[in-house]
Amino acid sequence: MEVIAAYILDVLIGDPQGYPHPVRIIGKLITFLYNRLQKFAVDSKKEKIAGIFLCGFTVCISFFTVLLALYTAGLINPILRIVLSIILIYTCFATKDLQRAGLEVYKELKTGNLDNARKKLSFIVSRNTENLDVEGVSRGAVETVAESISDGIIAPMFYAFIGGAPLVIAYKAASTLDSMVGYKEEKYANIGYASAKLDDILNFIPARITGILIVIAAFLTGYDFKESFRILMRDRLKHESPNSAHGEAAVAGALNIKLGGLNYYFGKPKIKPTIGDGKYKITPEHIMGSLKLMYVSSILGLVVFFIVKQMIFRGGILR
Repeated sequence: MEVIAAYILDVLIGDPQGYPHPVRIIGKLITFLYNRLQKFAVDSKKEKIAGIFLCGFTVCISFFTVLLALYTAGLINPILRIVLSIILIYTCFATKDLQRAGLEVYKELKTGNLDNARKKLSFIVSRNTENLDVEGVSRGAVETVAESISDGIIAPMFYAFIGGAPLVIAYKAASTLDSMVGYKEEKYANIGYASAKLDDILNFIPARITGILIVIAAFLTGYDFKESFRILMRDRLKHESPNSAHGEAAVAGALNIKLGGLNYYFGKPKIKPTIGDGKYKITPEHIMGSLKLMYVSSILGLVVFFIVKQMIFRGGILR
């Protein structure tokens, strides 16, 4: 019930502002450790060792800090422990934030404010947006929503149901590590190797669950669920990451659009594999379609995970 309450809280309120967010605290810890480890990481071998320590320490300290906090809260009052757990889990979801981001871009496009739409999109993507047309801005927004359904909603939900607040915070620590140091550039290739691999491992199952949930969501919302499944099976591995394309493929198929292709990053062109067949040209309305699929698939995930957990425990499997 704590996970359900946390999800509802996220849908209603979104990312909390004005108080120390766990992910921001984890980010500061990563920066602190990274800077200190530079003195040790003098060659590629030591960089990898430093990276393993950075990854392991950050994830473990995140897990055990939350575990200790919940234990202490429980000693004070059991209700306090439950409230703290709900709040911590809630901070790990990105449902409302994805909706806000998508809607802001959509509204600017619908009112003809392309420059404002480009600016709004630039807040949620790393690609250059200043020269994008309406289709390019719409594609960027759809891709962001589709890719984030897994690591922003379903994966945190998955780990919250398995191990509560400690495990989902540990997952977010791994995700934050990957976003900060898990790059293939020379600067991070060695020290970020362990973080990138751990993130791939932790997202392997949730990403695949996400793809199937989106197909079911497409069926329930009247989108092309057959094409969603076909494109998911065909294009799910068309990404540098083994997990990132599952959500995009299922959404692209459901909406009959084509994602990927040419983008510019820091002024340099980069062509990504295309996902989907592109029966329709991407329009602002597809942003709304991706948001609808996001909400329905996340609610489906919540229901499925809850039922499975109840079956496991009440069925005596883990008694």
